[in-house]
Amino acid sequence: MTSTQQLPSVEDVRTALKNVYDPEIKKPITDLGMVKDVVVGDDGLVTVGIYLTVAGCPLKDTITKDTTAAVGKLDGVRDVRVELDVMSDEQRTELRKSLRGDAEEPVIPFAQPGSLTRVYCVASGKGGVGKSSVTVNLAVAMAQRGLSVGVVDADIYGHSVPRMLGAREKPTKVEKMIMPPQAHGVKVISIGMFTPGNTPVVWRGPMLHRALQQFLADVFWGDLDILLLDLPPGTGDIAISVAQLIPNAEILVVTTPQQAAAEVAERAGAIAMQTRQRLAGVIENMSWLETPDGTRMEIFGSGGGQLVADSLSTTTGSTVPLLGQVPLDPKVVTQGDAGTPIVLSDPEAAASKVLSEAASKLSTRARGLAGMMLNVTPTGR
Repeated sequence: MTSTQQLPSVEDVRTALKNVYDPEIKKPITDLGMVKDVVVGDDGLVTVGIYLTVAGCPLKDTITKDTTAAVGKLDGVRDVRVELDVMSDEQRTELRKSLRGDAEEPVIPFAQPGSLTRVYCVASGKGGVGKSSVTVNLAVAMAQRGLSVGVVDADIYGHSVPRMLGAREKPTKVEKMIMPPQAHGVKVISIGMFTPGNTPVVWRGPMLHRALQQFLADVFWGDLDILLLDLPPGTGDIAISVAQLIPNAEILVVTTPQQAAAEVAERAGAIAMQTRQRLAGVIENMSWLETPDGTRMEIFGSGGGQLVADSLSTTTGSTVPLLGQVPLDPKVVTQGDAGTPIVLSDPEAAASKVLSEAASKLSTRARGLAGMMLNVTPTGR
């Protein structure tokens, strides 16, 4: 390096580091107290010390790469060396307080007055209707629209969302917070991430409630636009717990065209009358199979989705829309097993277009005041 070439200052390097975000928290590392020190050598070598939140941080390589790229763009930098360290317990406590406040017991942010996160509970009356497939495809389609999206795999006994989303990382615990893994731009948490192998979960109601409460309160979700909960089939413990923990959550019913399935799905939606939750709409899955000659084979009958929407509209006294009819497509299954939802792997497929359109309707629907918790106190006359 020639003597006329100007070196960047330490402040220049710190300014560049404002563009490096923690992959889990989605905030600049400069704001999180993760920059330990910066040394600019006379030969153009810049050494940056970075505090990791935990020793086994699964995304340390990403932080190293992003730091190197950001600092390496500065004029006069010959090389970048990143030295990793680990936060102390005190530093982690300060980080937790900066993100979650001083409260000892974590609160559910989505249940707080003024929360702007739309929460959708994807429900079905019975299993096997493709509820989880619909959930992950809606989540990815919403993320592709630029929204910040999270998914809670609330089907504790039959968890399958991590596989369908391709979420292979484990959650990271930082003090009292759990950092959820991400896949295809979607944050996700599931009991399957905490159990070894394919071990079954054998719990009674109180344990289910506590697990759901931890997923909602202990997990650091950040500022989400939309949270989707993949509920277990039926109207049991989890459905009741969701209504208690997030009373402003809305119910999205998934059914098939079959009349018998529609009747059961109607019950799952009708729980809104008891829990006073809003019904966001109905999605009919496996509506038909299109053959090579263009004809449609209605393998599971027809009309179930519209039947559920009409019946729930009558029951609740407000319009419950049929948001879409998703045709059968073997790629929904194969791509789900591969961890790449069909809306991502084949966006031009008929099923992808219907799911993307439903995601658009749920994303752009005017929120209004219905279902919102308002921070007001009534006064006497």
